[in-house]
Amino acid sequence: MAYKIAIASSDEIHIDETFGAAKLFHIFEINDGKYEKVEERFANENNQESQCGVSGGCSREGCHSAVSSGCNGNEGNSKKVQLIADCRCVICKKIGFQIQKQLERKAITVFDVSCTVNQALEKILFYYGKIDKCQSLRGAGSKKTVTDAEPV
Repeated sequence: MAYKIAIASSDEIHIDETFGAAKLFHIFEINDGKYEKVEERFANENNQESQCGVSGGCSREGCHSAVSSGCNGNEGNSKKVQLIADCRCVICKKIGFQIQKQLERKAITVFDVSCTVNQALEKILFYYGKIDKCQSLRGAGSKKTVTDAEPV
């Protein structure tokens, strides 16, 4: 079964972006136990910092740039959720509770990890390989490293 994974990474090497701060998502397709990058999806083509003109925070009503990703934080995060709505899961450094709930409503699993992109993809391959075959993650021969990548 083929599916897509969205990864928040600034350099495509490390999982180093929070969901809210991610400017783009690297989209990988998983098929027959192998992964391949298929595209990049940009979360916002405009520089949000330049929208409000304040780098540390914004005084505009409804802006939460000090705690989220610039102006229109909640609206911007909702757009990001829509951007990756066709993905089975999203991998990022951290994610907020409200965004996580939005993703759950779309049946998108969230993994917040601190590792490299390749390590995360290998763990996800293992995890979904077991889940899709209705196999235990704790069975004989399975590695405990999957606990790092279990859904939040």
